[in-house]
Amino acid sequence: MTRRSRLLTTATAGVTAALLLAGCGGGGGDSKSNDKIAGADTGASASTSPSVSASAASGRPQIELPSDLSYTFEWPKTGDEVKDAVLADSEQNIESVDLAIANQDPLDKAYRYYFEGEAAAQIQTYVQAYVKAKARTTGHFRYYAPVVNVSDSDQASLVYCEDQGKAYDLYLKTKKVNKTSVTKNSYVLYSTQLHKNDKGVWTVEKLMSVRGSSKCQP
Repeated sequence: MTRRSRLLTTATAGVTAALLLAGCGGGGGDSKSNDKIAGADTGASASTSPSVSASAASGRPQIELPSDLSYTFEWPKTGDEVKDAVLADSEQNIESVDLAIANQDPLDKAYRYYFEGEAAAQIQTYVQAYVKAKARTTGHFRYYAPVVNVSDSDQASLVYCEDQGKAYDLYLKTKKVNKTSVTKNSYVLYSTQLHKNDKGVWTVEKLMSVRGSSKCQP
């Protein structure tokens, strides 16, 4: 399996969730066959863990991840204030999911700050799969090829790709890392629908993913 494919076999309503547990298309170790959720990138912004989310003073949760987790977001500034805000908040929502997994908390407050409704329920199911497997994510995730569309003052969509080729599942009990080979399924296309809430935060309401999408292949 692959990263956001990790432990989940199928999440709710059309989201393919695959835990990294099965690695990028291979079997191995203590893994169980499963699917996953979504991520992205394009540009030249890189973030490495531990990462701290912007402006805790504004009420945003701090996102402090294990030092063995890192991210590259290749989605440069667009020059459009609204689109750039969507991209910035999306970086935070992606990392907040891994924080919940690291904390082994399906109701972790950080991801619940960035996800609402149907999407929040999907993330909860996804995190629960990791908790059940006593595993978390490790390695490096790359996000690229973002396409942002703003349809209203408080409605937007974001489509992006995730490279899980260097991301793996780590089993907490044995400390074993389930490393797998890179295949076409290591690349995932994500599609999210976002809503700007009363705090001015772009939160995810719906998300879908397609593993092995031709749009994300190198």
